[in-house]
Amino acid sequence: IYSKCWTWFCFYLIPDIASTDPDTIFANNEISLRDIEIYGFDYDYTLAFYSKHLHTLIFNIARDILITQHRYPEGLREYEYIADFAVRGLHYDVQKALLMKIDAFHYIQLGTVYRGLNPVPDQEVIAMYEGSHVPLDIMSDFYGKSSQGHTMKQFMDIFSLPEMTLLSCVNDFFMRHNIDYEPVHLYKDVKEAIRDVHVKGIMYRAVEADIDKYICYGEESHAVLKKLSEHGKKMFLITNSPFDFVNRGMSYIVGKDWRDLFDIVIVQADKPSFFNDRRKPFRQVTDKGALLWDRIHKLEKGNIYKQVTYLHHFPALTGWRGSKVLYFGDHIYSDLADLTLKHGWRTGAIIPELRKEIKIMNTEQYVHMTTWLQALTGLIEQMQVHPDPVSQAVVHEWIKEREAMKPQTKDIFNAQFGSLFRTYHNPTYFSRRLARFADIYMASISCLLDYDFKHTFFPRRSPLQHESTFWPQHRAFFFGDRCTLSGSEIQHWLKVRFVADQT
Repeated sequence: IYSKCWTWFCFYLIPDIASTDPDTIFANNEISLRDIEIYGFDYDYTLAFYSKHLHTLIFNIARDILITQHRYPEGLREYEYIADFAVRGLHYDVQKALLMKIDAFHYIQLGTVYRGLNPVPDQEVIAMYEGSHVPLDIMSDFYGKSSQGHTMKQFMDIFSLPEMTLLSCVNDFFMRHNIDYEPVHLYKDVKEAIRDVHVKGIMYRAVEADIDKYICYGEESHAVLKKLSEHGKKMFLITNSPFDFVNRGMSYIVGKDWRDLFDIVIVQADKPSFFNDRRKPFRQVTDKGALLWDRIHKLEKGNIYKQVTYLHHFPALTGWRGSKVLYFGDHIYSDLADLTLKHGWRTGAIIPELRKEIKIMNTEQYVHMTTWLQALTGLIEQMQVHPDPVSQAVVHEWIKEREAMKPQTKDIFNAQFGSLFRTYHNPTYFSRRLARFADIYMASISCLLDYDFKHTFFPRRSPLQHESTFWPQHRAFFFGDRCTLSGSEIQHWLKVRFVADQT
C-alpha cells in the first residue's frame, strides 16, 4: 500500500515529459551551420551503415583465426556472436580479464563487471580494486588503448563489439573447462585476430561480395550528400578503409559517379596518426590501387590520395582551417579528439546506438521509472535533515526502494551493461569523452536532412550543482486538482502519511 500510494503521488510531482525525436541533432557546444563551408566525413558507420550480419561475420572469422592460427581449442566453435551482450565504451582489464563499465569519475558501475559471460559479485570487485575507483595510472591512454603501465583498454569503436564478445566467450570457455591461461596473452591474441580480419582484407572482400546483405540506409547518406552539393558546400572524405572497399560501397550508396561530390578523397589515412604525424607526405592512388611517386603540389578533385598527414600538408594544400570545417565520424578518439583539441575544426559524432536508447527513453515504463526515481532522490534529500525517528524511518524505506530500482534502470537498456550514456546516475566515461570532443552528436548523418544550413544548435543549459534549481525547494507540488503543497509542507504531509500507513 505504501509503495502504491507514493507511486501514484509521484506522477503529480513532475509534469509529463515530451518524447524526444530520435532524428534530433544534440549540441554539446553552440554551433551555427551558417559558419560551416566545408563538410568532412569518415566512411564506416558515418556514410556507410552496416547490418547486424557484419558483426557476426567479424566474430566468426576472428574465432576461426584463433583456432587455426593460434592453436586455440576446437571447442570454441560452439560459441556464436551474441548481439546484445556488450555495449560500446566499456573498459577491459587486460590482466584480470574483466569487462566493465566505468563512469565519468573513474568509478566502476557495480553490477556491470563480467568475467567471461558471467557477472562478478560486487564484493569480489570491491576486494580486487580495494573499492570501486579505478586510478588514472592504470586507465587506457588518450586514444583508449592499453599501453605500457596501462592495464585498462577502452573499446570505443563500433567494430569493437565483436572483439568484446569474443574475449568474453574465450574467457568463458577456459573457465568452464578449468583451463589455466594467461589473460594478457588471450587479450593480445584476440586483438591480433580481429586486426587480421580488417588488415588482411577478409572483411572487405566478404562485404564487397554480398553488399546488399551488409550495407544499410544508403539512400539516406546519398540524400545528405546531394543536399550539401546543391547548396554549394565543399566536401571531403577521410577514411582508414582501402580505396577498393570504399569505392564499392560508395558506388552502391551514391552511384559510380560518387567521387564527383567530393573535393578531396583520402583513403587508408591511418587516423588518428593522420592528424599528428609530420613524416608522411601525400601519395596519389590510381583507380586500380597503385601508388604513384609524383610529388603532390595540389589536391585535385577526382583524385584519390593516401598516406598523408594533416599538420603540414592538408591546410596548406586546401586552405581549409579551423571552425569553417565540420567533420563527422563515429570514433570519439580517432575521428574527433585531435580535430577539436589541436586543429580547431568543428566536430559531429555519429552514435547509431542513440536511436535505440531514445526509443526506450520515450516508453511509458522508462518515464514512470525515472520520474519516481528522481522523486525519491529529491524526497530523500529533503527529509534526511530531520533527525526524528519517524522521518528517519521514511528515509530508510525510500533509500531501500531507490537501491532496488537501480538494476531496473540498467536492464531496460542492456541486461549486462545498461545504457551507453549513463551508469545508474552519473554519465559514463564514454559520455564524458563525447561531451568534450563532439560539438554535436546524432544517431545518423541523415539527421541533417531535417535542418537547413542557417540553423544554430544550442546546448541545453543544465544548472550546475551550485546554481538554483526549481525542484523541490522553489516549486509547488500539485496533488490532483485539490491542493498545492510547497517543499516545506510536503515534509509534514509525508510524516503524517507514513504514520497513518503504519497504524
